[in-house]
Amino acid sequence: MPHVLLVDDDAETLDWLSEFVKAEGFTVATADSLRAARIQLTRLVPDVLLSDLLLPDGQGIELLEHLEKRDATEFVLMTGHASIESAIDALRAGTTDYLVKPVDIDRLKAILHRVPRPDELREEIGELRSELRKLGRMGQLLGNSPPMQRLYDQLARVAPTSATVLLIGESGTGKEIAAQTIHDLSRRKRAPFLPLNCGAMSPQLIESELFGHEKGSFTGADRQHKGFFERAHGGTLFLDEITEMPPELQVKLLRVLESGTFVRVGMNTPIATDVRLVAATNRVPEKAVAEGRLREDLFHRLNVFPIQMPLLRERGTDIELLAQHFLDALNKGEGTSKAFAPAAIAALYAHRWPGNVRELKNYVQRAYILADSVIDVELAPETFVEPEQSSILTVRIGSSLEEVNRRLIEATLAECGNVKRRAAETLGISLKTLYNRLAVYHGKKTGEPGIDEEPEEHADAAAPPPAKNGAAATSPRTV
Repeated sequence: MPHVLLVDDDAETLDWLSEFVKAEGFTVATADSLRAARIQLTRLVPDVLLSDLLLPDGQGIELLEHLEKRDATEFVLMTGHASIESAIDALRAGTTDYLVKPVDIDRLKAILHRVPRPDELREEIGELRSELRKLGRMGQLLGNSPPMQRLYDQLARVAPTSATVLLIGESGTGKEIAAQTIHDLSRRKRAPFLPLNCGAMSPQLIESELFGHEKGSFTGADRQHKGFFERAHGGTLFLDEITEMPPELQVKLLRVLESGTFVRVGMNTPIATDVRLVAATNRVPEKAVAEGRLREDLFHRLNVFPIQMPLLRERGTDIELLAQHFLDALNKGEGTSKAFAPAAIAALYAHRWPGNVRELKNYVQRAYILADSVIDVELAPETFVEPEQSSILTVRIGSSLEEVNRRLIEATLAECGNVKRRAAETLGISLKTLYNRLAVYHGKKTGEPGIDEEPEEHADAAAPPPAKNGAAATSPRTV
């Protein structure tokens, strides 16, 4: 059976908490001071540590230092002197939840029900963190670049807790997928995950969508409606573009985060909710606060665990990995076997992708539709126009010199519009050398025709002389 350690200097509180926790299927140990709690921790590591903040010999949060493996125990802090600052400090210090006295029974029950039995979630996360190092993915997130590895570590650390998460990043970086991953790796994964885009919702309707409304509460309300906080009970609510939420509604959202209750429109009775909040914005949060788009007190409540989403242009070879992933999915769905030409792959690295992963996915889908069997850069040349910018080639550390040479030649060829004479001049090699290298890359013998040769007007000035006995020299065939 899972085990709970209760720490409080009030005997009555310990008694009723013990009875309640036992009725929920846990074994229980109690302590009335930090010293007694430390002794209990040496005997058995609890699945849940529920401690009062103020104890006779110190603060309950000090017990965090005595947990050998913090991710093995859900640490819940209780206090009768609640404030936004103390809640944020507790969550940042490593607690997984925060309860205000008198303790809400429904919230405590929800916390206990999130405890995996036995160790199923911790084992799953450990396996996932090991696998992602090998496969370069976590959930629906794909990539093995250093920025993505750092992101995976952050998600794996915060997912088992109840801390509020703020995802920050440009449009198209995958904020909703990251939020879904947090949910899937959390104790709430069997409960609903509901996303709501605050910028896409009418200001007149967003309050009703969040908190619900009673029948007849306003014109058109012909029936009772349950909002997102009610439907996501026990699960995760993802609020995208949080800075687009009206300021008057931000006040009500803050109240829900502090009290764990909300009120439907047209109703006066508070309703308890147990929802983990993940918010996201494509703005700089501090700037949004300065501009009045985001309340400062709400920002501090949301910013318990901020995560910066990596930009696609900073992810190196993930660009090629993602493009191939999207193409494989299209091929599988349509029963085809289309492929990227080397020049197209090189062009992907030359683009800055201001729309990030979403833009890349849209490009692959468009190019797939236009291509017969091979996707070449000419299918969407306007996508790669970068005026007044120098192209950059990204290579993985540890790549062989042969691979670096290949990538450099193909990228230069794409940059020169596939005109080989211009590419050879840019690279500082002869046209014949360029042809020979391309022949090797395409698996053909040197001098073998059919490798996208130059038209005759671009033939190498150093072409072989005419054959003896007046026979004409064989010139490259144009395709």
